[in-house]
Amino acid sequence: MIQLLVSFCELVAVIGCVTSSIYYLICLRGAAAFLRKRRADRARSERAGESARATQTLPPVSILKPLKGTDPEIYESFRSHCLQDYPEYEIIFGVSDPNDPAAARVQELQREFSGYPIRLVICPEKLGPNLKVSNLEQMLRSARYEHLIVNDSDIRVEPDYLRRVMRPLVTQPSTADPDAPDPINQQQVGMVTCLYRGVAANTFGSRLESLGISTDFCPGVLAAHQLEGSLHFALGSTLAFRRADLELIGGFRAMVDYLADDYELGRRIADLGREVRLSDVVVETHLPAYDRRGFLAHQLRWARGVRDSRPGGYFGLVSTFGLMWALLALAAAQAATWSWEVLGVVVLLRLAVALGVGHSVLRDRQLLRNLWLLPLRDLVGAAVWIASFTGHAVTWRGDRFELKDGRLIQLEQGKNAS
Repeated sequence: MIQLLVSFCELVAVIGCVTSSIYYLICLRGAAAFLRKRRADRARSERAGESARATQTLPPVSILKPLKGTDPEIYESFRSHCLQDYPEYEIIFGVSDPNDPAAARVQELQREFSGYPIRLVICPEKLGPNLKVSNLEQMLRSARYEHLIVNDSDIRVEPDYLRRVMRPLVTQPSTADPDAPDPINQQQVGMVTCLYRGVAANTFGSRLESLGISTDFCPGVLAAHQLEGSLHFALGSTLAFRRADLELIGGFRAMVDYLADDYELGRRIADLGREVRLSDVVVETHLPAYDRRGFLAHQLRWARGVRDSRPGGYFGLVSTFGLMWALLALAAAQAATWSWEVLGVVVLLRLAVALGVGHSVLRDRQLLRNLWLLPLRDLVGAAVWIASFTGHAVTWRGDRFELKDGRLIQLEQGKNAS
């Protein structure tokens, strides 16, 4: 009986190694496609130049940034949005509490950029448990323009960010364009979203978080894009869309009960028959100085949010934990020669994904310094995946919630944002 169990474990582990290797290859193919598109887009942009006519075709934009508490380097992140090479835009910040420390940073920004349309909106209504979305609904009332961008408070961008993100919403490619995939050209672009890299603080938890973004989360996004031809969700790093499409899906109010509001917004716009376009822009976020407990709590919240949003795809992640399966195969096979060879192949493919996405696509400057932590990060990721099925509670900025079908039910309210 014991031998039969060992043989079964060995078989399952080998299958896991095969499926993980296939997944890694899909990630690499997705990264290669992303890099080809980025080169093609830049070549077209250089050929076209920055003519006055091209500038006139870019519509005015309202940037909505809901806030609660402060994040690392938050002022520089705010400031980067004021340095855009873009003809006309406004920035609307929103807080639910006028004494929120983030409000003081916005006021400082208004003083530095006194000639810019920067507004701070106080959002006193609590429309649902997701205060971010509740604030967005109230901020939208102050927005003047048809085109909207929502991004997280800690996102830092380059001066050409708005130009590159907005262009797909106003320039629909021709079906004769040899550089664009034909099926996507039949759809109107309804949303543009961006990959991002995390800049770690000098703590172990923060470094693991940054490494996970570059070598696990973003490869997963590229794999989904590669398999499906486009995305059916979006990332909170950038959500660019039209007010008219937002109204068709019920506005922000329709998502005020959901934890994964960025996913819901992207999914609902995709359900209108619009394309969710993955931009070639990569933005940046400076991560908090997570301790180990804070890192694990954040990972668990994210994992349970994805579990409730995409249960089928989330369960399928078990087939992507290559290192876990390779180590299980090594143990079950009692370190037989073939099991070492399998481990070697899995490790090489895993490193290729980490370098292909983290280094080449995201240009994560900290990746090489943190790469030695990759085995630990992968095993922690597998452990968090298992733990995510043990309950429904999550902690978000100091408040405790229970998740039910992606919706938030508040359990207790914290005193401090975190």
